[in-house]
Amino acid sequence: MNSLQRALIEKIGTDNGFEHTLVVEVSSVTLASARHATCATVAIRDNGFDIYFKSDMVSLLPELTRSFPTKQQSGGFSVADEAAFAALLRRTAGLSRALPSQVAIGYDAAVAEALSALPDGKTGTEIERAVRLRVGQQKFREALLEYWRGSCAVTGIALPEVLRASHAKPWAECSSDAERLDVFNGFLLVANLDALFDRFLISFDDQGGLLTSPRLSVTDLLKLGIHSGMRLRWLAAEHQKYLSLHRSIYEAYSLAIR
Repeated sequence: MNSLQRALIEKIGTDNGFEHTLVVEVSSVTLASARHATCATVAIRDNGFDIYFKSDMVSLLPELTRSFPTKQQSGGFSVADEAAFAALLRRTAGLSRALPSQVAIGYDAAVAEALSALPDGKTGTEIERAVRLRVGQQKFREALLEYWRGSCAVTGIALPEVLRASHAKPWAECSSDAERLDVFNGFLLVANLDALFDRFLISFDDQGGLLTSPRLSVTDLLKLGIHSGMRLRWLAAEHQKYLSLHRSIYEAYSLAIR
């Protein structure tokens, strides 16, 4: 690898979420970031780049394989050009910031910072609870925006003003901050779907297909822009435990009104 090739890799890394050069070897460069814990080792090949990621997040590789199924090669990824290399790094950095452990790591620090900014005398259990709720919901929304690439998990609409971070297991019922902030405990939904999901008037089956409550008439569904065949754009295995809980409540509510 010559100096120009190294400079190119470092520039693409800096622009796409890997701003630090950790290790330089004869045939590869390892990139890292202060914003997440994933490292990327990059080598130049005749027709592109070979990239190998190191991360403690077990869900990272499956998510990357979902996004780049044709690029995976022997535990790493091979891409043909600079644009594909940049896209892979950008998605990896986004997921590395959004996946569960990374979100939880920064949560307490963000809460402490928010509490320290309060005026003197504005402290106490209720104030802290409100701050933790606000910061937690903000972090959860940021994580879902990263994970779903800024688009509704069902419709693909990418207008931030109408997107909501929907919990599958309600915030108040979560047993820990880790559950509340788990990116797999919910979906990024447009406002009408969010409102219905939050009230258990819709849910999703194990394959991501939309389920609708008998309380919703055909006319209601048409006016809401909801139609048969709507489904989640993808569904990870880690979603299933939360979705199963949500669906059980949805089914109980649906049975109660029949």
